[in-house]
Amino acid sequence: MRQALTDLQIFKAEFFRALAHPVRIRILEELRNGSRTVHALQDALDLDQPTVSQQLAILRSKNLVVATKTGTSVHYAARDPLIHDLLVTARAIFNNHLVDTQAMLSALRQERERES
Repeated sequence: MRQALTDLQIFKAEFFRALAHPVRIRILEELRNGSRTVHALQDALDLDQPTVSQQLAILRSKNLVVATKTGTSVHYAARDPLIHDLLVTARAIFNNHLVDTQAMLSALRQERERES
């Protein structure tokens, strides 16, 4: 019998869906060292204003970033600093995967050399 999805599982899926875009990941990585304006993010990421603003809007709608207005500037920051730990953990997982893949590639090359 199939168990119905729980609200928590749905929340988790939506959370990871919000992270499922390279620009949003890059924005969150840039926010690691503190809040930034859209203009500062544009410069750091070498992207146009509409792209950065669109992706920030998605991150805000999923409560991953918060916006604070200071004078005429709006500063964006990660809502929860643990998001940075998550990104570091993801990078470690990807690194482990690449190490495994490199080992497999090396084994394939050795096998091919033995067959030659």
